[in-house]
Amino acid sequence: MNTIRWGMIGCGSVTEQKSGPAFSKVQGSKLVAVMRRDAQKVKDYASRHNIPYYFTDANDLIQHPEVDAIYIATPPKYHEDYAIAAMKLGKPVYVEKPMALDVAACMRMDEYSKKTGVKMVIAHYRRALPLFLEVKRLVESNAIGKIKSVHIEMLKPASGNFNPSENWRLDPSMAGGGYFYDLAPHQLDLVFYFFGNAISYEGKASNQAGLYQAEDTVSGTIQLENEITFKGDWCFCAPNGVDKDVFEIIGTEGKISFPVFGHAITLVQNGVENIIHFDPPMHNQQNLIAQIVPYFLGAEKNPCSAEDTLQSMRVMESFVYGNKK
Repeated sequence: MNTIRWGMIGCGSVTEQKSGPAFSKVQGSKLVAVMRRDAQKVKDYASRHNIPYYFTDANDLIQHPEVDAIYIATPPKYHEDYAIAAMKLGKPVYVEKPMALDVAACMRMDEYSKKTGVKMVIAHYRRALPLFLEVKRLVESNAIGKIKSVHIEMLKPASGNFNPSENWRLDPSMAGGGYFYDLAPHQLDLVFYFFGNAISYEGKASNQAGLYQAEDTVSGTIQLENEITFKGDWCFCAPNGVDKDVFEIIGTEGKISFPVFGHAITLVQNGVENIIHFDPPMHNQQNLIAQIVPYFLGAEKNPCSAEDTLQSMRVMESFVYGNKK
């Protein structure tokens, strides 16, 4: 086999630009089948993206003989079942973040992958984007000296649809948590990608605005390797007009800061500030998919394993549900 033929389960808006088209732009890769429960919407998606096969039942897609690998882009509730169903047929899986509803489900997926030898990658695609690769290079080259502390602050006003039946991200039974579980996986994965393992962590969460069932305010601390301390603060019920997305790294000789959902790095060295701009990617996941395809074909290592992801999942679960390590 020299081409991976992909089947995609879930055709939500996030796949229209961020991921879906990228599968057919990467060498040795082609998106050949999609699935969505709504027959009219999946037919329309397939037509617009020139995809030959479309289904309303995920099992039909998984079992299709012309599908080699599965991309799971559904709410987290379904990740475990679909991933294991695909791996039972020997088909490798690429799973959206968060990896699953909870740590226990993630561990079952990881154990099944290891037991069967069927490959699995998790969609922490920021690891492969130029902005974050440059941050990693700056950290590893000691551009700001020895790293002492890391801080994430995210403030977002309460807005949008708060009905969990229409907005699954606010339903813990579908998403694992609220907006924190949707956005923090990207942020926390970068913490471990840049700085290594967690030694200990603890946090707390609350529902301050009472607009929905899930948490809307989260804070936590992590003690990382190399004596690096981390503090994170997330608030999804900030006042109108207050919006903040800052990932800040403090070293002995300067500071690196950037928005995880933005396109510039601010580098301060010995009091001198320099801003490094990056063009937004056309397809956020294309760079990571370009690493996954050779991994599935046996030529490269896993760019983001379940073991990588389990660390951020354990921390998230600790912060929200109070499991201290």
